[in-house]
Amino acid sequence: MTPIMALARFRLAGYVASHRALQPLIALLALLAVLYAGSIPAGQEIGATADSAAMLVPVLAWAARGLLDTEPDEQRSVALSALGPKELVSALLAAFASLLVLASLAEAVLLLRLDASPTLTVLLTGVWLHLLSATAGLALGALTSRPILPSPAVSTIALILGYLSMLVLSMAGARWLTVPVMAWMRDAHHGVLLSGLPLITVQSLLWPAIGLAAYTWLRRTRP
Repeated sequence: MTPIMALARFRLAGYVASHRALQPLIALLALLAVLYAGSIPAGQEIGATADSAAMLVPVLAWAARGLLDTEPDEQRSVALSALGPKELVSALLAAFASLLVLASLAEAVLLLRLDASPTLTVLLTGVWLHLLSATAGLALGALTSRPILPSPAVSTIALILGYLSMLVLSMAGARWLTVPVMAWMRDAHHGVLLSGLPLITVQSLLWPAIGLAAYTWLRRTRP
């Protein structure tokens, strides 16, 4: 096992042992209970999976921030001294792994609530949209984590405002200025998501890439 993978595994274990992982999990279960109080009628599968992916972003951001905040600052400094830039890769890898677990749970519950058997297109679209959601959550969670925003209050407010900004900007049609989560839902319910998926994928990955690049740069001076 490489040092990066070993440290990522260690961080995941510490995250679970600290019980911080329970907080976003409980929030996710509450969200799923609301979303899937009733079954999903045939023909609405793509719309439901887009709704799930879009609404999942703040929960995933919370989970990513929780994992990145679990490790004591002194321990992170030791890892940084030992691994250099690889320490940051390990942290993001561990956070993303935790998000994949939550996103997989959300997707599994969605599939169980479908009235009709899901097609391959539904399955692949659901997996892809939840991966985009996890990527957005990772970037937002990283930028609001303790190394960047030491104050828990400021961090929480920034996370909430970050997600609200995604909603407002994408609702206004400014797809290139944010992760267009509202566009995911709108296009899905209007039956045009699949035809525009390549473009919406680029739009959805642009700002997380910029956010993670900013996080990497900021971490250079904020160990």
